[in-house]
Amino acid sequence: MNLLLIEIEVRVLGSLIEKDITTPDYYPLSLNALVNACNQKNNREPVMNLDESSVSDALASLQEKRLAGPASDADSRVTKYEHRLQEVFNFDRREIAILCVLLLRGPQTPGELRGRTERMYRFEALDDVIFTLDRLSQREPPLTAVLPRQPGTKESRYMHLFSGDAPAAEAAQARIPSSAAQNTDRLAHLESEVLELRKEVSEMQQQLAAFRKQFE
Repeated sequence: MNLLLIEIEVRVLGSLIEKDITTPDYYPLSLNALVNACNQKNNREPVMNLDESSVSDALASLQEKRLAGPASDADSRVTKYEHRLQEVFNFDRREIAILCVLLLRGPQTPGELRGRTERMYRFEALDDVIFTLDRLSQREPPLTAVLPRQPGTKESRYMHLFSGDAPAAEAAQARIPSSAAQNTDRLAHLESEVLELRKEVSEMQQQLAAFRKQFE
């Protein structure tokens, strides 16, 4: 299967998925509604300014790849469009939510993904997000990949692979066994909690010292 999507196709596909989940009463989408969805300023990185012609071309390309197309059962005189990921991949709710946010906002950490998928699926714990990313990375072809941690950050970012493999330089550094990647993110989460606890203890010690001075 050809998953090599250009940037506009990624935005169109992500927008269709999002509206299918978050506004089912208004889905499938007309071309005009889809253009507006693609050009939203919220929940989009980067913000785009696409016209009907470019979105229509992207839809035609996605239809050739069996990932989207006109809705056959739409009761309307206006042609409406839908994604077809379920027919191709049979995702569960966790997987489709993660992929949707990755398509719309690019590489993100598990923590960011957990917060941004809230409208589509509620992940109870960070481990659930990492487990879902791991499952997507083990599909054939792989649909997600972990990127190396950027300087000064504590969590690795994950990207979708609908636009091809991770950049060669990054992929070479990011070939970590899935269990090791999960342990790395868990450790970063624990380190953050320890730092917060240390801060609270320090504040309590200062308050206690001030309290004792009152009786000296």
